[in-house]
Amino acid sequence: MATPRVFIVRHGETEWSLNGRHTGSTDIPLTPNGEKRVKATGCALVGNDRLIVPKKLAHIYVSPRKRAQRTFELLNLGLKQKLPWEAHGPSAEGGLACEAGVEITEDIREWDYGDYEGITSPNIRKMRQEQGLDPAWDIWRDGCPGGESPTDITERLDRLIKDIRDRWHAPAMSQHAGGTRGDVLIVAHGHILRAFAQRWAVKSLQDGPSFLLEAGGVGTLSYEHHNIEEPAILLGGAFTVDLNEIEERKN
Repeated sequence: MATPRVFIVRHGETEWSLNGRHTGSTDIPLTPNGEKRVKATGCALVGNDRLIVPKKLAHIYVSPRKRAQRTFELLNLGLKQKLPWEAHGPSAEGGLACEAGVEITEDIREWDYGDYEGITSPNIRKMRQEQGLDPAWDIWRDGCPGGESPTDITERLDRLIKDIRDRWHAPAMSQHAGGTRGDVLIVAHGHILRAFAQRWAVKSLQDGPSFLLEAGGVGTLSYEHHNIEEPAILLGGAFTVDLNEIEERKN
């Protein structure tokens, strides 16, 4: 019985991610290069013999922001059901049959940057100095005025993690699971997914950003010893090989 995983996918490149501007509620599109790179990621990592096997996905969580939804579309999982949003552009035809449900959730939207929306980190520190505040600003420790604090982020991510474990992973790890699908896919944003990985590994956000995730990048989380009480970061995930399918092709 395979140990279930969570695949976290950061949305593709945008103009603001290129120049380091904090992008929370502002909904800007992927760049043409961002779309191309996400398509390439889908071709490389999604498939029956790849890292993300669509038929093994139990559920998919997507941010309410269009840039995350467009990224999901371009991964081309071949959903059997209709998207819970109007498509933001053309996607590749065909794809693989994925029976997982897709859920838009505010719990995985990007960090609310409040007064720092659209501003780069160097400019935030300069602005704070001009305001007589400590210029050594750190979002993981200080949060954002007019936006969310690390405590706010922790509360909503812990709620999502509990949902994943209760609804999808615990049943898949049960001794009676059989062929129950257990993998989960999340498509969202840079800061929130790094924070998600911190909380998954039971680390405080104030411990600092231990993990990086490039635009359009994919990370994997799972458990040690097939034990839901031992969440872990999967540093290197192997591709899936269906031996039964290979034998059937030979015959």
